This record gives sequence, structure tokens and C-alpha cells, in this order.
Amino acid sequence: MSGWPPVLFLAHGAPTLALDGGAWAEQLARLSLQLPPLKAVLVCSAHWETQEGFRVGGAAQPRTLHDFGGFPEPLYSLRYPAPGSPELASRVVSLLGEAGFEAAVGADRGLDHGVWVPLLHLLPEARIPVVPLSLPRLREPGSLWEAGRALAPLREEGVLILGSGGLVHNLGQLDWADASAPEPWAQAFETWMLERLAEAPAQAMDWTHAPGAATAVPTSEHLDPLWLALGAAGGAPAQTFFAGWQFGNLSLRCLSFAPG
Repeated sequence: MSGWPPVLFLAHGAPTLALDGGAWAEQLARLSLQLPPLKAVLVCSAHWETQEGFRVGGAAQPRTLHDFGGFPEPLYSLRYPAPGSPELASRVVSLLGEAGFEAAVGADRGLDHGVWVPLLHLLPEARIPVVPLSLPRLREPGSLWEAGRALAPLREEGVLILGSGGLVHNLGQLDWADASAPEPWAQAFETWMLERLAEAPAQAMDWTHAPGAATAVPTSEHLDPLWLALGAAGGAPAQTFFAGWQFGNLSLRCLSFAPG
């Protein structure tokens, strides 16, 4: 096992996890103690999609984006004041460009809640530079995997590569008043994904044929950061470090990939 950072796929759940993350937040805090020294964090979040290719946040001091509505007022006063890294943003653009992807720096991009909500618990001191990476609107699992492969050398440079989304994400199927057990379609889809991610991760890219897929993933933006993480991890098997559900059917499953 190298001293390089792992690759992570974090379910960021609802923004309220920033205020009361419970066991999910506690596990992220424990994970932070196991990380090697980090130079920076590169985060591909479900909440940044761009029309033409990849965009990489290049702000020296990215602002905290409160990109949600209808939640408790204290959420809107939270800030995650981590610095950015224009140097890393340029490096990411270069690596993606060398691999044949269209990529450019988006100098004014802030940190959406898919970035800062989990980082509040994983890296609460907000001292390590954070660089956001977009999802191109024209994408498919294979291309995201290849983009992740292009970014894999960043691990050797002390960069934590993180995908932020969720294995099961359908806001129309949530029970906002009750944290009941997940319905069969949600459980079946997550189980199918986990079996493949633990044994033959590339097979998980055929997720549209999984049981419950149409309901579990009505739109793919929360699942897609997983493919970039898998590519960056070289297809290493997934290890669950947190399992749980929020509002019934919202998966909080968090995965770690630790290629040697």
C-alpha cells in the first residue's frame, strides 16, 4: 500500500447533513484521521454540469455556494473558506487535454454543496486547497472513467480525488417526514452496484440493466462522479466505509478505492 491518498466516492445526501450529519459525519471525521498528508482536493460534484467539456475551478479563494432552497436558515450562514489552487486547476486542464478531452479553467466557480457539505466533516479546518471539477453534459460512463485515468497521476502528487453524488438519488421518491427503511427498488439497485464494484468494477458501468435502475437513477448526475473516481482508482475494488439511508430512499453509501 502506497502513501498516496485513496480515491473516494461520497454520498453527500441532503444539505442538512452540514448541520446534523450524525453517524455519516462521524465516519467522515474518522476517515480524515487515516488520510496521508494532502496537497489539495479535487472534487467532481453532481451539482456542476457544463455544456462544453470539463471545467475546472481556478479561483484562488472560491466562495461557498448555497445552491439549494427551502432548508433551515442556519444552513445559509455556513461557509467553507478553503483556499483554491489555480496551479492545480491548470494541471488538471493539462492532464485532461493530453488525454483528448476538452477542458478549461472556470475562474469564478465556487464550491457547491456537493463539495462543501462533506468536506465540512472530512476536512473541517478548511486549510487544504479545494478545486472543483465539472461534469460535461455530454458524457457516458466510459468517457468519465478515461478522464479519471488521466487524472490518476495527481494521487502521486498528494491530491485527494473525490467524486460526490450518491448511488441512489430520486428526490421524488423521498419520505421527508420519515427515515424509514429503503424500498425494495432502492435496495435492489444498490446491492447490484455493490456486488460489481467489489468484484469487477467495470461491469457497474452497465448500470441501466440493474434492477430498480429507472427509479433509483432517474437522472445520472449523482451517479456519474463514481465513474471518474473509478478511473482515477484504476478500477480498484470498492470498499464501503459508510452505509446508510436518509429520508427513506436516499443512499448515503460512501466508498473508498485504495489502489497500490
